[in-house]
Amino acid sequence: MNALNLSEQEIVRRNSLEELKNLGINPYPAEKYEVSHYSNEINSNYSAELNNYQNVSMAGRIMTRRIMGKASFFELQDAKGSIQVYVNRDILCPDEDKEFYNTVFKRLLDIGDIVGIVGDSFITQTGELSVRARSLTILAKSVRPLPIVKEKDGQTFDAFTDPDMRYRQRSMDLIVNPHVKDAFLKRTKLTNSMREFLNKKEYLEVETPILQPLYGGAAARPFKTFHNTLDTTLYLRIANELYLKRLIVGGFDGVYEFAKDFRNEGMDRFHNPEFTQMELYVAYKDYNWMMDLVEEMVEKIALDIHGATKVQVGDHTIDFQRPWKRYTMFEAIQEYTGIDISQMDEQELRSTAQKLKVEINDAMGKGKLIDEIFGEMCEGKLIQPTFITDYPVEMSPLAKKHRSKEGLVERFEAICNGKEICNAYSELNDPIDQRHRFEEQLLLAKRGDDEAMMLDEEFLKAIELGMPPTSGLGIGIDRLAMIMTNSHSIQDVLFFPQMRPEKKAQIDTKEMYIEQGVTEAWIDIVQKAGYLTVKDLKEGNPNKIHQEICGLNKKHNLGLQNPSVDEVKQWCK
Repeated sequence: MNALNLSEQEIVRRNSLEELKNLGINPYPAEKYEVSHYSNEINSNYSAELNNYQNVSMAGRIMTRRIMGKASFFELQDAKGSIQVYVNRDILCPDEDKEFYNTVFKRLLDIGDIVGIVGDSFITQTGELSVRARSLTILAKSVRPLPIVKEKDGQTFDAFTDPDMRYRQRSMDLIVNPHVKDAFLKRTKLTNSMREFLNKKEYLEVETPILQPLYGGAAARPFKTFHNTLDTTLYLRIANELYLKRLIVGGFDGVYEFAKDFRNEGMDRFHNPEFTQMELYVAYKDYNWMMDLVEEMVEKIALDIHGATKVQVGDHTIDFQRPWKRYTMFEAIQEYTGIDISQMDEQELRSTAQKLKVEINDAMGKGKLIDEIFGEMCEGKLIQPTFITDYPVEMSPLAKKHRSKEGLVERFEAICNGKEICNAYSELNDPIDQRHRFEEQLLLAKRGDDEAMMLDEEFLKAIELGMPPTSGLGIGIDRLAMIMTNSHSIQDVLFFPQMRPEKKAQIDTKEMYIEQGVTEAWIDIVQKAGYLTVKDLKEGNPNKIHQEICGLNKKHNLGLQNPSVDEVKQWCK
């Protein structure tokens, strides 16, 4: 890396790295380092009377240091927490040679370095639990400095809190904001709890293709790619529904998958283009049975994570205890708007949406209009877990027609904290009706609906063999994790969310500087001084530029012969 691109701290750390190597110390050793204990265990269970936790071996990152002559302290942060380490020169270096303490520990180690220590637990004179290090091993030298978070009078300074920086630099976020780990630990507890629940019912966890020749199972715009060997266009799946239902046709009575799905749509604090959902299909069941299962499963998840059914989410306390409230979609719209839309045709729905100031467009059919009215007028008001049932047939091309309500299907969504967390049907298993519904979707696509479904012949061939009555469920893991961890944004429960490219400053090419008369050896230095374009250079003060670039030449030991002020004036013409 060009030294001009390094900060002063990065240069100091790289110099320390070379000094360690010159002393015969490998800053990145290959051999295994045995860890016997973690900080949380010692912090929770140490007893001064028992004097337990002697001869412990620990490893972690140096987070703070206090160097005080021949005795020093540092905070060791490991995977489970942090603990204070006491380092005494004569204990660490019992022989005459004290170089390891005086030079290596005091001068060449930095905050952020990863070390291993072997030592004994004790209570300091100030009453703080610590580990007295008898040996210290360098396991990884950090050459990029960490943000130093400071606390004074109960106030925190220089905290690493900017969301954009945190999401882009998640490794640093986890190091300096260890509480962030808690959301991800809870997310894993969530999926483990769900798996345990489904496995106890003897449903089979399976895997289905992510690259698909046709996208289906949801109303969404896909990502598209090309397979060179097959010479064909493929799509990243928007859902795995159609493949899982083919397994039900094949004879499995219950299958589920934790699926990474991809939708080429907008991004906000509730949407990421890549997301996780669990889809479950169980033969010989219906949507009423599935509602009971969802209540039971989510209640169990809350208990496994929090030990209670009540979860604090922002300003709301959400209670997942069964049973949950239930509305039909038309009942919910009438409840929150005072308007009964159940008998309206497309034109009446369009007029009602306009009256309610719901944004619509000409490509929307009857189902999309109802969905927009519900989403705008009702969804955000449903805070406690609520089932919305019995959707219009136009909104649900894969759901079975309602057994007793004309024009509706047997479908429900669970809404919580104003957002959908799951979607479920009594699955359509009539192949003739299914083909007709797909054909209607093709007509919507011709009208300009880029979320309309494609006609999947392979799926139709499968259900033509005969699919048993089946109930299906898709539950958004990211959305549910947001609720269970009290997270404001979906980015807070994704280790590496998609981010917009960082805006980079315009930088002129080297050829443009050479045309201006700048010597090639000095171009990087001129840009390091902040003159990223020839225009910047022309507008600069030649005397100031001369002073800045000569200072950089000296600071970075580049060994270049400084230009004269007159030469710099020529560059600035």
